[in-house]
Amino acid sequence: MDDRVRGLMMKRMGGRTLLLVLLPGALGALGGCDSAQDAGYQGYVEGEYLYLSAPQPGFLDTLATPRGSRVGAGQTLFVIASEPDGQALSEAEARAQAAREKVENLKAPRRAPEVAALEAELEAALAGLRLSRARLQQQTALAAQRFVSRAALDDARSAFDRAAAQVDVARQQLASVRASVGRQSEVRGAEADLRAATAVVEQKRWAAQMKTVLAPVVGEVSETYYRPGEWVPAGAAVVSLLPDDRRRLRFFVPESALAGLKPGQVVEAGCDGCSAAVRATIDFIAPQAEYTPPVIYSRGSREKLVFRVEAVPEHAAELRPGLPVDVHPVAR
Repeated sequence: MDDRVRGLMMKRMGGRTLLLVLLPGALGALGGCDSAQDAGYQGYVEGEYLYLSAPQPGFLDTLATPRGSRVGAGQTLFVIASEPDGQALSEAEARAQAAREKVENLKAPRRAPEVAALEAELEAALAGLRLSRARLQQQTALAAQRFVSRAALDDARSAFDRAAAQVDVARQQLASVRASVGRQSEVRGAEADLRAATAVVEQKRWAAQMKTVLAPVVGEVSETYYRPGEWVPAGAAVVSLLPDDRRRLRFFVPESALAGLKPGQVVEAGCDGCSAAVRATIDFIAPQAEYTPPVIYSRGSREKLVFRVEAVPEHAAELRPGLPVDVHPVAR
């Protein structure tokens, strides 16, 4: 303490002068204690929402989950009216069935009476061949003895050749009907038509199924944007869902303290009304600085440029987006 201050204290000028001298030092000491205790960083809870929509337009038929309700994975959120996709699916299924019947018809043999008729024709052709063979043998023997002319022998030989050709034709026809009605190229073409029709069925079925939207994860319905009976364009969000595992702590750290934080480090956050501190793990540190958001100007802090840091809390479902938090690094 210098001589001037000591002289002021020794004078009998009352407690008011003494306060004027001692108050700046006392305030400095108190400010230092407050800074030592307030070593945390201010931030808030951030929610990463899923905006769920249907790829097909239509009238909203059912809104199964009002806003504020909790849903489980696979639970129905809303349903778009299936018309006209339901009718398109029925049409595609009918065309696929027709293509399937065509393939089966081409692959199947003919009816039994048709096969029996061709078998009888083959037997008749064989009988004619045997008769022609016998006549040819007779004419050959008579021609050798010069009892018949050369022309008669040629006629017998020609009749035998015709009978043999008829037998061959009958056999080919019978083999064809026993194998298949159509040629192999026709069967392959019909099978290609069946595959195309089946693909259209799958496409129409997918379009019809996508009009029923399910919750992909466990979470809370934050907002609904349409009411039953309203027209919903394709891709328009009907429900916003906040998953339990998509709530994060977002806080801001001055450059002077940034070196003490790194991804994977554990921090604790406190909030108004929280029964216990919330532990979280840092998974992101912004690569560039930004101005301090007005809503989280720290008490007594003069830093205007800070770095955004995000952490994943352990019990995220208990945190509400927008809730202010004070984050403190956990001592190792």
